[in-house]
Order: sequence, then C-alpha cells, then structure tokens
Amino acid sequence: MNKQTVRTRFAPSPTGFMHIGNLRTALYEYLVAKSQGGDFVLRIEDTDRERYVEGAVEVIYKTLQTAGLVHDEGPDKPKEYGPYVQSQRLAMYKPYAEQLIKEGKAYRCFCTKERLDSLKEDTQGGGYDRHCRDLPQEEIDRLLAKGVPYVIRQKMPLEGKTTFTDTVFGEITVDNSELQDQILIKTDGYPTYNFANVIDDHTMNITHVVRGSEYLSSTPKYNLLYEAFGWEIPTYIHLPLIMGKDADGNIAKLSKRHGSTGFEDLVDEGYLPQAIINYVALLGWCPEDNQEIFTLDELVKVFKISGISKSPSIFDYDKLEWFNAEYIRRMSDEEFTKYAMPFYQQSMPDKNFDWSKITAILHQRVTKFNQIPEMTDFFYQLPEYDTEMFINKKSKTNLDNAPKMLQIATDKLTALDSWTKDTIHDCLINLAVELGVKNGTVMWPVRIAVAGKKVTPGGAVEILDILGREESLKRLAKGLEKFS
Repeated sequence: MNKQTVRTRFAPSPTGFMHIGNLRTALYEYLVAKSQGGDFVLRIEDTDRERYVEGAVEVIYKTLQTAGLVHDEGPDKPKEYGPYVQSQRLAMYKPYAEQLIKEGKAYRCFCTKERLDSLKEDTQGGGYDRHCRDLPQEEIDRLLAKGVPYVIRQKMPLEGKTTFTDTVFGEITVDNSELQDQILIKTDGYPTYNFANVIDDHTMNITHVVRGSEYLSSTPKYNLLYEAFGWEIPTYIHLPLIMGKDADGNIAKLSKRHGSTGFEDLVDEGYLPQAIINYVALLGWCPEDNQEIFTLDELVKVFKISGISKSPSIFDYDKLEWFNAEYIRRMSDEEFTKYAMPFYQQSMPDKNFDWSKITAILHQRVTKFNQIPEMTDFFYQLPEYDTEMFINKKSKTNLDNAPKMLQIATDKLTALDSWTKDTIHDCLINLAVELGVKNGTVMWPVRIAVAGKKVTPGGAVEILDILGREESLKRLAKGLEKFS
C-alpha cells in the first residue's frame, strides 16, 4: 500500500452509548479520509476492563451503520494491520517498551502505591519524583530477582521545550519540565492508554489523528514517544469542544442536563439519523458557502480540514429540530409513513386506519417523529373534554349556537350516501352556505365533538374521513349529549 494514503481511525472504548462528541469525531475522521480518497479504520480499545460495558461493542457497530459511516477495516473487516481489538494486541506492547529501556529512553519503576500516594499528599511535590529513573543496574537486577512489581516509565527530557503543530490550533509549545515520566506499561503488564495509542497508530499506518481538543495537552507526550522510536509523527487534528446551554443561558460542556446526548437516544426521540449527521457535521466545521443541508456523500465532496474551527460550538436542540423538519419535509409520503409507523402503532394500537390519510395531515406538521403519539392519540380514544371548548371567538361559536350547528351537521352527515373526504367537505360547506354562517361556525363544533381537542392535525373534514362513518357519528352524538 502507498504510504501516503490518508488513513484515519475511530478508536472508541466500549463503555456505553455513543455520545455526540464521539459521533462527531467518527464523522470527521470519516470525512478527512474519504475527502482525500483514504481509508477509515475502526479499532476497538477495550483494555479498560473496569469501564467495559456488555453490549457496547454492538452499539458502536449499530451506530456507525445507522449513521452511514462505513469503515474500510475493522474487527469485522480484517486486513494486514490487524488485529483491530486492543485486547487481542496485548503481546505487542511490552516489547516496544523494553526496546526503549535498552536504548536508555525508559526505565522500570518499582515504587509502591503507598510511596506514590505519599508523593501526591506532599504539597511541594509536582507528581512523580523520578526516584527509580537512575537506579544502579545491580539494584534493578536484585528487585527483578525478588519479583517486585514494576511499571515501565518513559524518560522525559528534563529541560528544553517540545513543540508540535496541530492543523486546527496551530503551533503549541510546552516546557519539558512540566512533563512527568509517563507510565507506558502498568504493573499488570497492560499498556497505558497513551502508549497503546501510539503503538497502534504507528503499526496501523495511521496518517491523521482526529480527536477532541481535551487531548491537546497529551500530544507532547505522544510526540516524544514517536521521536524516541524514530517514527514519523502523524498529522494532528484536534476538534473544538461541544457545549450545551441550559434554560438560564449558562454554557457548559454538553451533558445530559442539556438534553439527550447519545445518538440512539436522539433517534428514539424521532430525529432522523441523516439529520443528526448533517447537524453534527456543522458543529465545528463550516462549508465555504452558506449551504446547510448536505447528504453524507455531499459532505465528502465539500469537506476541507481548513474549515474546522477552534471555537467551541453549542449543541442547539432547536437547530437540530429545524434540520429534522427539513429532512422530514423532503421525504416522500411513503418514506414518512415507514418512519412514522412505530409511532402510529404506539398511539393507535390495534387500529387499522388508512395510514396514508394520517400521513397526509401530519407530513408537513411534524418536526420530530416522537410528536406523533400526542398529535394522534385522539384517533384511538376520544379524550374527556368540557363544553367550554366549543366556544371560539374566531369561528363565532358559543354555547348557544354550537349544539344547534352540531345537531344539523349530524343530521346532514347521517344522511350521506357515501362517506368520503369530498362528500363530507361538500356537505359541511353547503350547510354553512345554507345557514348563512362562516365555515368555521359549522366546522369548529364538529371538530371538537370528534377530536375532543382544540389543536389537531387536519380539520373536521379530514378527521371525519379518517375515523369513518360509524365512529364519527358516535362521537358527534356524545358531543350533543354534553348539552342535554
């Protein structure tokens, strides 16, 4: 394979649901690779067994599939760079750390947990004091012979500075005196997150590392490892934070107190996966023109790393809902019905309405699919309502004329030969003409009687048509009873 092929990796830990921040990282890694004709690799980092959640690996696969982020390589699509699950790569890490020991770039640290804890309590201490950094070889051999547990630490430079360039944040320099001798291999033989990351990225030929800006401070440590091995440093792309805003306008890192922060939770709330992906793409990246609606393929064509911003972005649920509404409006009625069906069945179980008629009155009104149950529950069961609802200033209805209109409308509708939307419409419109009143003066009482709600998708005609003759006349009769 050509070494210059752009290769990115999404390396989630299976610790639960897919947070929006993880999803954006995956999306940008996908876009960085695909916009340059490269490879998008999936690697599962499962060595933190304490935080491992059963079933979380399946969540990762399902999310990527639902979001349309198809990986080129991974545990399920192995190629020459595998294995792609970190726990299956454990044998490879320690030899790399031991190579650094031989070259004088790392050392075994035999300090006990008690000693390290006491250092933390020492207010003057700035972390580990490098106690084992220069132990005589005889002492090291003695401790090894006794079987004393040890970690392997990297020898950090004690003076000077480390500078690296991030594609988004530019050149960043840190004083080496601020860097502790980081642990590479723990006492149990497992690699630390930072060490495994560097080894995996190098051996998998990853060219571009995309991750959240919270990892900026760790990057000098990564680079010193690359330099210690004499390896080429990848291109770094650190992404701005995603923030949330609470009801009082306070801005903080996005968390569950702002709303749903997981991809699956948002889908369950009725947001379309493609609308979520479209919106998440714009959290920290700006296209060159003012276009906002993009398919994933369109994003691949226009995505440029230079469009990524340094500034934190705010996850705006209203804006996501706007995107969702745009996607819903662009659906065909058949597509809408397919997506809406679980929600139809939730609010109207055991019913067999003509769903296309319900879609016709909902399609342009719904902005999230989870609104459907509340908008349609009256079709399943007429709610309890008060006669005060028949009063409507705009329609010029009151408690005196509403029952009269209801009675005449009921009589006319009962006499209809066929029950279709057109015959119902003509019947009620002609009745208004005949009585010399506004259309609403006839329609409002009928709609209240059959729906028991002031706000409904569709008007009286559509509701009567969907409910059918028998149920409609039964509800009209119930409405009349309220006045007796």
